[in-house]
Amino acid sequence: MGRLRLSPEAPLFLQWGVMRIKIFTAGGTIDKIYFDNKSDYKVGDPQAESVLKRANVTVDYTVESLLRKDSLDMTDDDRRAIREAVAAEECERIVITHGTDTMIETAKVLADVPGKTIVMTGSMYPAAFRDSDAVFNIGCALTAAQTLKPGVYIAMNGQIFNPQKSRKNRDQNRFETLDGNG
Repeated sequence: MGRLRLSPEAPLFLQWGVMRIKIFTAGGTIDKIYFDNKSDYKVGDPQAESVLKRANVTVDYTVESLLRKDSLDMTDDDRRAIREAVAAEECERIVITHGTDTMIETAKVLADVPGKTIVMTGSMYPAAFRDSDAVFNIGCALTAAQTLKPGVYIAMNGQIFNPQKSRKNRDQNRFETLDGNG
């Protein structure tokens, strides 16, 4: 019996072979540890790897911590460092965990990185919290990185957003499109 051959234009989820994904962590709420009723916190160890291990994820991935910062404390130099790490990475499929407050700003800095599918995600509640959205968002980002064409995306709230056409709605605690069309 012959083997099915797909064209290079076939959707990635139909192409055969092992796909590697690089996960960069940059801090944010997803990695926060609270000490006193959500008033005193620090950005702790990256949580992405433990989340994926608990979920028994079998995708070939590696995790590298770039920063441990609240995104409100990130500087232009931090964003350039993230961009340099992504551009230098040999893997073409990238997930970045990041604080949600300035995720869009960092995504815009990454917009001109060629030939890579970059999916940013985070959470509104720390991964260590029982009812956190972290597990769902990381899972969505991992799937998006495997199936989307090269570009920069945000995976939050069960949707994939174009960072050029989206915003964080702080009152509703979610991301949304600016034009209502994704």
